Amino acid sequence: MKYYIIAGEASGDLHGSNLIKALKDTDSQANIRCWGGDLMQDAGGDLVKHYKERAFMGFSEVIMNLNKIFKLIAFCKSDIEDFKPDVIVFIDNSGFNLRIAKWAKEKGFRTNYYISPQVWASRASRVTAIKRDIDNMFVILPFVKDFYKKYDYEVDFVGHPLIDAIANRNPTNELEFRKTHNLSDKPVIALLPGSRKQEITKMLSVMLSLVEHYPDYQFVIAGAPSQEHAFYKSFMNSDNVKFIANKTYDLLSISYAALVTSGTATLETALFKVPQVVCYKGSNISYQIAKRIITLKFISLVNLIMDREVVTELIQNDFNKKRLRTELDKILNPDFRKPLFLDYYELERALGGKGASKKTAQLIYNGIKA
Repeated sequence: MKYYIIAGEASGDLHGSNLIKALKDTDSQANIRCWGGDLMQDAGGDLVKHYKERAFMGFSEVIMNLNKIFKLIAFCKSDIEDFKPDVIVFIDNSGFNLRIAKWAKEKGFRTNYYISPQVWASRASRVTAIKRDIDNMFVILPFVKDFYKKYDYEVDFVGHPLIDAIANRNPTNELEFRKTHNLSDKPVIALLPGSRKQEITKMLSVMLSLVEHYPDYQFVIAGAPSQEHAFYKSFMNSDNVKFIANKTYDLLSISYAALVTSGTATLETALFKVPQVVCYKGSNISYQIAKRIITLKFISLVNLIMDREVVTELIQNDFNKKRLRTELDKILNPDFRKPLFLDYYELERALGGKGASKKTAQLIYNGIKA
């Protein structure tokens, strides 16, 4: 079978790569063409466009790059028609993917969606278009299945692929890892400032402003695969700050605490059982627009899944040195950490166990054959 997979951002690349591996295990004749990143390419996908080419953050940034986005959409449609896939699989990335899905459905292509657009967070009116344009939806968060039920749209909850990604990784040798990356023997505070330049610029300087107050800890920046080391160096002004690129899971596995930009990384940090403070600050324009259309009580996946505040969220003006220091002190406190670990174990149970990529691959393959 021929599969055309469209993903964006580092998290989409990760989930897409595991789906590609599962599709190849399920279908020995799988021919996969994809938009994504290095991981999807390494997994055996024929990479068309890298997500770095379309990493636009927030409403204002998208508007500034509309011409480039329209050209990418036109190219994608043309490439799909040339490839003639048996199925198109969309992974998250709703702004781009829903436009392609509408066109693809009209052209008669089979359309599957893995990892739902966040219509449960804002603009629920898009459910009408999703029901019209998507043949099968596979969701990875339990509350999303319940959300779609309210709109009479049956979807498949397959579990969260991060559980497999973390469970199947090679264990980290902490002593060797510290030696390789020149880390001290102090407890590690991981800094995960995001993957896009705009968000890293806003987040990292505030995170690093705490370093001088915690001489007994080692701060380590988790470098995103989409950015060069040189970009981070301009923020680093202390010997007690280290930088490690493309080793986020290894870093989290040895971390004592973490400061994390809102996104998939908050869930990854929780699954590694690392106490965290969730941080977010966008441009004023983007934030004001988002505040008016997002209807959720929380922004972190941890709190959304648990439907209560498990981890502290510092959003926009609350994300400042004073508040961040107060919250970091809390998660370094042993008495505060104990109940948090219990919440993390409950969170993992709610995510449905292992096998998300395999279940999704089998559903996609069986759907084509039906």
